Amino acid sequence: MIPRLQGLSPTARVNIMVAGEALETGRVDEAERRLADAVTTDPQHPEVLRMQAGIHSLRGRPQQAISTMRLALAQRPQDALYHNTLGTLLGSAGDYDAAIAALRHGCELQPDLAIAWYNLGVMLTRSVRNDEAASALRHAVALAPDHVGARALLGDMLRTRGHTGEAEAEYRKVLAERPWTGIAWWGLADLRTVRFSGDDIAHMQAALQQPRASEDDRIATGFALAKALDDGDYHADSLTTLAQANAIARHRQQWNADAFSAGITAIRQAFTPPPAAATEPLGKEVIFIVSLPRSGSTLVEQILASHSSAEGAGELPDLPLVLAEESRRRGAPFPQWVRAMQPADWARLGQRYMERTRHWRRQRPVFTDKLPNNWMYIGAIRAMLPGARIIACRRDPLETCFSCYRQHLAGSEYTRTFDDVAAFWRDFDRSIRHWHALHPSQVFEHEYEQLLADPEANIRRLLDFCGLPFEPTCLSFNENRREVRSPSATQVRQPLHDTRRAPRYGALLDPLRAALELPPWQRDSTP
Repeated sequence: MIPRLQGLSPTARVNIMVAGEALETGRVDEAERRLADAVTTDPQHPEVLRMQAGIHSLRGRPQQAISTMRLALAQRPQDALYHNTLGTLLGSAGDYDAAIAALRHGCELQPDLAIAWYNLGVMLTRSVRNDEAASALRHAVALAPDHVGARALLGDMLRTRGHTGEAEAEYRKVLAERPWTGIAWWGLADLRTVRFSGDDIAHMQAALQQPRASEDDRIATGFALAKALDDGDYHADSLTTLAQANAIARHRQQWNADAFSAGITAIRQAFTPPPAAATEPLGKEVIFIVSLPRSGSTLVEQILASHSSAEGAGELPDLPLVLAEESRRRGAPFPQWVRAMQPADWARLGQRYMERTRHWRRQRPVFTDKLPNNWMYIGAIRAMLPGARIIACRRDPLETCFSCYRQHLAGSEYTRTFDDVAAFWRDFDRSIRHWHALHPSQVFEHEYEQLLADPEANIRRLLDFCGLPFEPTCLSFNENRREVRSPSATQVRQPLHDTRRAPRYGALLDPLRAALELPPWQRDSTP
């Protein structure tokens, strides 16, 4: 195979190698500077295109990244690394099926390419194909025992199965070898059973200054350090650390709250009044659980999955993937094609979703799909799957938004500032009110605080809405040892308890209160 840098000048070769190293560590500004001359002199060279694709992705331009990478791949169709790059870009854009196909092809072309096996494991994990993911990750570790990303992700899998002690040990092993590995620090923090020591805090502070740490390392370590400071009641320091971590992420990719809100408004308008839906009663087997992150949706799924008739499937990517398939078929983005749809078209999409998710009905007749952002697609759910039930989970908006801001949520760029997360919450709130008013019998609003106040009454209401008879096991949901694939995996294995954090921060959170149009903090009014 022709060397990747052949045809470039010595200067361009050096700049591209440095740009590649910068992209690997998330330093997108440096990568752009290094690549600038080569873009002018050799704009169609495959390595120049590959670097450009990486820059587009980090800047939040996924489709531009993919189209650029396809141009590069057309010149090197047998290069496994190029298929690996395309796979990661497709995954970043949410097209997990295509990502898995590209990465599998890369692994076939070069079976010893550990990075391709690792990225395949990542995409299989996101597709909730955990057994396949574990196999791919173990393959990556066998090829590259020092691949800390694969080992940390295997630690995450131990956590989802409730093996917190083993997960902690795996994260600690990674940190013993590479103390600046951010995903391992965050893995420990996300266990929620680890209380960091003074030495841990010192090591995290040192890791943030480590030259070999990537931007992703510093972001993840920053969130972990903020959690440690919060545990020690250093609330102002914790907020400062969170602001620094979020600022690093926001520098790479900013959130456009106005554009997002306009898109959500367009979706609501496209489905108002509701279009003629599929005439078949599709979707009776599905319970969608939608919410903002950190709103108690995993808890609701754990309660339902403790019922003998319900399977907790987790955060399935299938609904947005089915809608994306239709967008590609029609050559127009969602929701522009909604008005052209006929009942038979909606039935076709509903059947496609049911085919993709049939795995989750092998043992129990009903399953949950709790991908949080499916709240954006409630109109489409009602058209495709008129028999489906939709539970919208709510939690106090201040607690919800602050928890999102504190959580290391990859790909959720709206969480980086108080103003952005508050704007996102308002779009969610408006949408849920709208869909509940349009479909009151199929959209159920569940409030976390009400569940805390009267667990049995609210669990019975949830089961009634889902058409499930009451079973006492749903009250003892914390004893259910099923796999839980979300940041709340450890919490839902505990009895219900008060999880409020905002009162500890008092007036420090007044900027978030202002963004949510809430009154400032008053000590006497806080329970």
